[in-house]
Amino acid sequence: MIQQLTRHKTVEQLQSEAGSRGEFRRVLGVWQLTAIGIGAIIGVGIFVLAGQQAAVNAGPAVVVSFIVAGIGSACAALAYAEFSGMIPVTGSAYTYSYAVLGELFAWIIGWDLILEYALIVAVVAIGWSGYVQALITQLFGAHLPVWLQGAYDPANPGSGKVFDVVAAAISLVIAWMLTIKTEWGARANTVIVVIKVIGVLLVIAVGAFYVNPANWHPFVPPLTHAADGTSRFGWAGVLAASSIVFFACFGYDTLTTAAEEAKNPQRDLPRAVLLSLAISMALYIAVSLVLTGMVPYPQLNSAAPVDSAFKALHLDWVRGIINVAAVAGLTSVLFAFMLGAARIWFALSRDGLLPGWFAHVHPRYGTPHRPTAILGLFSAVVAGFLPIGEVAELVNIGTLSAFIVICLSVLILRVRRPDVRRGFRSPALWLVAPIGMLFSLFLIIGWPWVTGGQFHMIGGLARITIDRFVVWMAVGLIVYFAYGIRHSHLARDD
Repeated sequence: MIQQLTRHKTVEQLQSEAGSRGEFRRVLGVWQLTAIGIGAIIGVGIFVLAGQQAAVNAGPAVVVSFIVAGIGSACAALAYAEFSGMIPVTGSAYTYSYAVLGELFAWIIGWDLILEYALIVAVVAIGWSGYVQALITQLFGAHLPVWLQGAYDPANPGSGKVFDVVAAAISLVIAWMLTIKTEWGARANTVIVVIKVIGVLLVIAVGAFYVNPANWHPFVPPLTHAADGTSRFGWAGVLAASSIVFFACFGYDTLTTAAEEAKNPQRDLPRAVLLSLAISMALYIAVSLVLTGMVPYPQLNSAAPVDSAFKALHLDWVRGIINVAAVAGLTSVLFAFMLGAARIWFALSRDGLLPGWFAHVHPRYGTPHRPTAILGLFSAVVAGFLPIGEVAELVNIGTLSAFIVICLSVLILRVRRPDVRRGFRSPALWLVAPIGMLFSLFLIIGWPWVTGGQFHMIGGLARITIDRFVVWMAVGLIVYFAYGIRHSHLARDD
């Protein structure tokens, strides 16, 4: 039994499969891959979290929170870059862990990421719906029927809302784009990412003229204690904010799931991983400085902080452009995460851990159309019928778990297989990989912090989130032991 659970594919086997299968069409260049990464990274981080966390946790020092989060994310990014240049096979973290830690760990990561990515699509679709409905009202003065404006929310039973038709529709449209042809979707995504980046640059360029340096003082607001026992601001608040904004600093992992659709994966994937994170972090830092310099940070505590800052300064002509850029930004996030979920599902099925029916590409379009269609329907139903708060609780812990596994795996492979050709070799790996693991662990359980002689854990995920994650993992183990362990293609060699 132990031998079955730890059986794994060799690096050479995976490299050979990547070059011989020919199931996907190699159509993606380095800039299209980079656009997928930027598309996944930049979204709610710039348009929501930067302002909100400045208002409630970090003040102007939210820029430090992004830097701390960026360092932790960069450690994982370097591990992903080394793996993607060494094992250019679709499946990302699932495939990498299959080569190092064995089948059971690979299954756990793959099963976990399918849910995480699909729920991220649903969450972002709900946010996309809100921006689009606001734009429709602003431009045309029109409204959807109340019952189609959003999901029923038990916290607000009198709202009259039943189904979020816009969120469901965009989930299906993205699935259709990814089914027809990857390159069509990638080209559309690249255009969307360009629009988003232009919008962000506009925020920086225009906002910079209205920065008042007095708004940056104090840069780290003094620590305050609320009546409920929670603390805000101070350096503890900066760390707490870094735990939250970290979730705006990943997404580059989605581009590695398209490895078999890259023209030159061993060269382009590592470049795209690092480029997408570097560009995104530069924009995050610049926007954080501009927003907190434009208005006093308490004014940024709203659902749309960027819009609020420009509204406060009566820059209405910029607000419309920003809202269009926000819609574009969220669209590219949808594209990247649905692409990633479908390809991880495909990889699991191709290896026999899920039924092989899912591992067929479309005979005309060369895309994994069956997983994509099912994920589109699933995301549409979740986004249409569930309020965002209930969907968002599960989207973080899986990615952090994957980061820990990837950082550990790349270290193990350096020891076990130092001879393997690597398209990219991470510098200072024995420093950055442990930092990446510790950072991800602290984001799950909280940052250790001592104040007033007492030990506290700052940030961390809610207990209910961890409990639900455990339930999902238990279901996954049942599926694996009932089906995957017997049907795995590696079982033929046992």
